[in-house]
Amino acid sequence: MMRGVVLAALAVGLVCLAGCRSSTGSARGAIEAFLDTHYVHIDLEAAKQHTAGVAREKVEKEQHLVGDQQIDASTRKPRVTYALVEPREEAADRVSLLYEGTIRFDDGGEMSLRWLVTARREADGTWKVSNYQEFE
Repeated sequence: MMRGVVLAALAVGLVCLAGCRSSTGSARGAIEAFLDTHYVHIDLEAAKQHTAGVAREKVEKEQHLVGDQQIDASTRKPRVTYALVEPREEAADRVSLLYEGTIRFDDGGEMSLRWLVTARREADGTWKVSNYQEFE
């Protein structure tokens, strides 16, 4: 009986946690999916799936620069967190959001970045990141 209660509580918690993130069907959701795959998980191929136009070209250039270097479970990755700082809605089909991120390294080092990310609504109604810029 107790096990069932614990499992039910865990399931409710996971549903609530999932609801805290924006849907990928929104501009913010597409942007945050891009930030997660690109910066948190360091998976450029997955990040590319959330891009179009200039942003896609930037990710492809990064992939070319990385070359055969594999990022896998054995790779020591920094811990990356970010938060929305300022929305900058431009039009019904284009939104820019400013995020502040913190990158923490295993050696105790840390750096802060800001990302200005622009998403646009595609013809099929989905949102894709169309450009992004990093600022220190």
